[in-house]
Amino acid sequence: MLDGALIYLSYRFVNGDICEHSLCFFPSPDLELFQNDPELYTSDEIYADVVARNIVPFPIRFDFNNDETRFVEIHHPYSHLTLGQYANCRIPVCSPLGPLTFGAFILRNFYNTALRKFSEDIPSGALLFENTITAKEREISHIVLGVQVRPRQ
Repeated sequence: MLDGALIYLSYRFVNGDICEHSLCFFPSPDLELFQNDPELYTSDEIYADVVARNIVPFPIRFDFNNDETRFVEIHHPYSHLTLGQYANCRIPVCSPLGPLTFGAFILRNFYNTALRKFSEDIPSGALLFENTITAKEREISHIVLGVQVRPRQ
């Protein structure tokens, strides 16, 4: 990304069905400057990267794996969000995410400004996956991204 953040997307499909994905956002330590003065990044990229490092950025990762031997209800959901590098941070997510849904999440939450809504420029994605969240996982804090999820059959 222009501010130095890294985005990583990895998908694995078998016979057209999703088997796993890892979608990561490694924020730039300079993200706060973009939030507070985005014009620096659109007008002068050279000087925009010279800022104080006064925030604590942490990675955000959405993982999915349909391997039933790895699944442990609530403790290791099929689809989950991990904040930071905590080994046991697995917040259930309703389903695997398509790349446009993930991109919109990152832009909306970390790059939209009062003057520019970058996430509104992303077209709605046609890549929809079945719900993988269980009834018990719905009873605890969980994440629902995107409004169009193909129902489980």
